[in-house]
Amino acid sequence: MPRTVAVVGAGPAGLVAARELLREDHAVAVFEKSGRVGGTWAYDPRADADPLGRDPGGPGAVHSSVYASLRTNLPRELMGFSDFPLAGRVFAGDPRTFPGHREMLAFLDAFAVDSGVAAHVRLGGEVLRVRPLCRGQQGEQWAVAWRGEDGGVAEEPFDAVVVCSGHCSVPLVPKIRGINKWQGKQMHSHNYHTPEPFQDQSVVVVGLGASGIDIASEISHVAKEVHIAARYSKDRLGKIELYHNAWMHGEIDCIQDDGLVRFAEGSSVAADTILYCTGYRYHFPFLDLDGFTVDDNRVGPLYKHVFPPKYAPNLSFVGLPYKSIIFQSLELESKWVAALLSGRTAALPSEEDMMADVQEEYQRMEDAGKPKRHTHTLWPRWVEYLNWLADQVGEPHVELWRYEMHEKALRCVWSLDVGYRDRWEEENIDSGSPPWF
Repeated sequence: MPRTVAVVGAGPAGLVAARELLREDHAVAVFEKSGRVGGTWAYDPRADADPLGRDPGGPGAVHSSVYASLRTNLPRELMGFSDFPLAGRVFAGDPRTFPGHREMLAFLDAFAVDSGVAAHVRLGGEVLRVRPLCRGQQGEQWAVAWRGEDGGVAEEPFDAVVVCSGHCSVPLVPKIRGINKWQGKQMHSHNYHTPEPFQDQSVVVVGLGASGIDIASEISHVAKEVHIAARYSKDRLGKIELYHNAWMHGEIDCIQDDGLVRFAEGSSVAADTILYCTGYRYHFPFLDLDGFTVDDNRVGPLYKHVFPPKYAPNLSFVGLPYKSIIFQSLELESKWVAALLSGRTAALPSEEDMMADVQEEYQRMEDAGKPKRHTHTLWPRWVEYLNWLADQVGEPHVELWRYEMHEKALRCVWSLDVGYRDRWEEENIDSGSPPWF
């Protein structure tokens, strides 16, 4: 049965969710608070007034976390949708295997038009509140309050809401002992755009994810010294051979009384700037729900990262998991949500059974020593999740070549040599085959 569905956000998740909902004949309204589609791929040269981005709802807050030189860290073959590929086509004059953000944004613009989603997007429509309205024959109904470009506020009823507001815009900044003694500059990579401001500085880059590696490498060309502080670095402490002026350390232990930055392995350095490349936190200020929390970056409870058991299937989330082939994950989650709302696929388990499944997953994480903040991290068993989703909607499993390409890219990222993007065809890294193939 067709439903009226509100989609919050017009980034990659919101666009593909809206497409799948339209394919199931649902009536869709996509709310996008900015003036264009694309989400975080819409590069914004501005920076937050606060370099740490601690007030995401404040005046002048910037959504995009893209820096000027950013390129994808997965090849084109893994960045498109199943019937709208990025591979083999050029959208903004950037044919590279690992294209830049302008190419990705042009791809998303084209996808929005080709899929018919663009006509359903309310640009400048900021969602202020989402709350349960009443329970009807088809389950929970929802009231969505939103503000338009003219500043007027309206509230509309919908049968379902799909939250696709992204999770790369609200900085996650770790607490460092003694940081109140710090006299230098602090900033988060959310507000990083170009390396020039770090000319001749000694910079501590916190974090060893893809963006941390990219930014540390870029800064090393202009900075006096770059010191990378990372939790998982014990096997490569010391001078980084690839760079003439970069060192690897353990995580920051504290700021000493003399103002030096002290690392877990015992070394300390004088620095001008601490640059946090420490990721982002999930943030849903518009949700007005009972029994729903974001605790240490665990959004929950959520069945399979998508459905809150109490409100399923009429409230869902697309795009929370990471460290997988993200565009494929977005598409499969969207197909599942759309098919469930139309009744075309098997119904969800009972609320009690979904909660039991969530608790089992939490217990499995605890037994494995996996911290709560990694709840939505899919790697290394991301293929299992995608294959499970595929089974729900009758789609094929992840092809072996996709797995191998993803793992090869991941190993290249961890090599700390950002030049892998331009030597992709020369990189012969044996990823091996996972046990579930």
